Amino acid sequence: MPYTHVWDYIPENSKNAFRAADNIFFELDLTNHRTAAALAECQLLPEDETLIDIIPRSLYRRIRRQMEYVKRKLPTWMGQGENINYYSEYQFKAMAGSWHRMKPVWLMLTLNSLTESEAKSFGIPVLDLYLSRQAVRWGKNTGAIEQVKEQCDPLNKLNHSQVSFG
Repeated sequence: MPYTHVWDYIPENSKNAFRAADNIFFELDLTNHRTAAALAECQLLPEDETLIDIIPRSLYRRIRRQMEYVKRKLPTWMGQGENINYYSEYQFKAMAGSWHRMKPVWLMLTLNSLTESEAKSFGIPVLDLYLSRQAVRWGKNTGAIEQVKEQCDPLNKLNHSQVSFG
C-alpha cells in the first residue's frame, strides 16, 4: 500500500520516535537491489515451466485476457501526460511483465494490484520503502530482520492441494 494512504494515520509520537532513532530495522532491506531481485525471482516458476503448464487452459486464457485489458487501460487509469503510454508500458512490465512465468499465488497477488485505484498510486513507495529511504537520507543505521527466503517460502511452499484453480 502506498505510504500516502496510511501516513496521516500514523501517530505523531511514532513519527517522532522514528526521527529520533539512530538504528532502524525493517522486515527486508527494500533499498538493496539484490533484495528486490531476489523477491522478483522467488515469484517465478523454474526456468523450464510456464503458467500454462500448471493451470487449466481455460483459466490461463481468462488471465491472458485480463492482462491484455489491464495493459490497454493503464494509460487512462494513470492519467494524462505526454509520455503516459511509455510510462504505462514500463509500469506494466515492472509489475506483470513476467506474469506467464509467475507462480499462481504470486500472480493472484499481482492481479489484485492491477486495478484503476492502484494505478493512480504507481510510483508512490509503500510505507516500508518510504521509511527506509528516509532513514538512509537522514544517515541512520538501517538493517533487515528477515531474508527474502523467509518472506517467499510460506507462499512458495503451498502445494496444488492447497490452491484452487477455479
